[in-house]
Amino acid sequence: MPVSAGDIKKLRTATGAGIADCKKALDQTEGEFDAAVEFLRKKGLAAAKKKSGRIASEGLVHAYIHGGGRVGVLLEVNCETDFVAGTDDFKAYCHDVALHVAAFNPFYVKPEDVPEAVIAKEKEIYRAQALDSGKPEKIVEKIIEGRLRKYFDEVCLMEQPWVKDQDVKTKAVQTELIAKIGENISVRRFLRYELGEGLEKRSDDLAAEVAKQIEASE
Repeated sequence: MPVSAGDIKKLRTATGAGIADCKKALDQTEGEFDAAVEFLRKKGLAAAKKKSGRIASEGLVHAYIHGGGRVGVLLEVNCETDFVAGTDDFKAYCHDVALHVAAFNPFYVKPEDVPEAVIAKEKEIYRAQALDSGKPEKIVEKIIEGRLRKYFDEVCLMEQPWVKDQDVKTKAVQTELIAKIGENISVRRFLRYELGEGLEKRSDDLAAEVAKQIEASE
């Protein structure tokens, strides 16, 4: 089945891929639109892994204030060009990441950012717990590894379930965007302030409020 210019335009609008890539995807899938979208998605995700090693020195510093001044987030997200930094997709991602930080209060961006001293302390605690519970020494290390992964899932932004879709991790959302725009993107750092932090615990209530805000905006 011949591929028309209209088919290519429709696929390009839906995916943001180049004309040549759209034509190739339609040729490979015999003109099936959904299959062509999936073809481009898989190709883009593979390419995204290669892009993730490139230097990203442009980007935005984004500020987000929630709850009438109860919580504030200052966030730096990098990309490769100022052109991408000015796109709606990139700006929306920055806003959503800041929203996520406000709701879930991560301590670090990714596991590699967790200080060795913190990891050592966590391992010490997990080892003591495992041994105290009577676990055999030969499986203690596996238990420690499993609990450490869970710890990263709880405290690292990229390992946490995404604020707008709890079935995927934040890092998967970032990879999808890299595939879509064709540039490396990275969250470099963030600061989160909560009114009265340390005086009383409000994180659970805050997460519920942010969830309601997201639901109302969709």
